[in-house]
Amino acid sequence: MADEDKPKRPQQVFTLLVEVGRKADDGLPEGATGGALLCYASGVDEAEAVRETVAVLKEAGLAPLDVSGYGTLEERLAEGHDIDEEERGLMQQALDDNAVIVAQMTPFYDEK
Repeated sequence: MADEDKPKRPQQVFTLLVEVGRKADDGLPEGATGGALLCYASGVDEAEAVRETVAVLKEAGLAPLDVSGYGTLEERLAEGHDIDEEERGLMQQALDDNAVIVAQMTPFYDEK
């Protein structure tokens, strides 16, 4: 069966939490040791969404260290997550634009 004969798998949006380290000109606040980025990324599966997210963040000058996946909207709802309209809107934007949306960035600081 040729590739073009395979049914096209639909894009889905996955919620990902990406831990980043420091890198020159990464845009993180002075004194931060790294950070966490809450992202919504489209892909036919979570692995593709992760690959695309890591590639986009590297291109943006960040240093991704670890990615945790939290599933699709449907999977999160099934687990009892409360997802507000703003979050749903960002997920829809990621799907519509076939994009990675960074919804939140939390810098990490060493405790002294």
